[in-house]
Amino acid sequence: MYRPSPVSSSGSSSSDVESTIRNLTQDFCTAFNTGNYDQVAALFAPDGLFMAPHRETAQGPKAIERVQRELGDSGYQDLRFVTARVDHSGDMAFEAGRYSVTIQGKDKSMADDGKFLRVWRRVGAWLIVAESRSSNLPVDAESTRFGAGRVA
Repeated sequence: MYRPSPVSSSGSSSSDVESTIRNLTQDFCTAFNTGNYDQVAALFAPDGLFMAPHRETAQGPKAIERVQRELGDSGYQDLRFVTARVDHSGDMAFEAGRYSVTIQGKDKSMADDGKFLRVWRRVGAWLIVAESRSSNLPVDAESTRFGAGRVA
């Protein structure tokens, strides 16, 4: 999943950075949807943060992999990100957009959608420094449909 950064001697263009980040975001979805949580975690910087709705912050690839695996094991599937904006300056970038995911429960499934914000840093490759998601579902809807427990 490593995508080398397209850098010329004069730096990289905005369209190169945007294209690279959009491609890495699709790699994230593919890895999650195929159960390759280690590949998802590899997209994060060693000190990277993952902040999912209704969960504690996970820091570092091992913790992030564990949370991604917990999400997948608890029925999260068909994750999709739609990037609305990528801005960058030097070796830092941010990406904002929308996400959707299906949560498969024992007897029923539920669709979730929301917003995401991701901060990237280029250290040879572009890596996620922080990701935060905000669900559009009310907390009550999530807990009553799937029983007491946290969902992200």
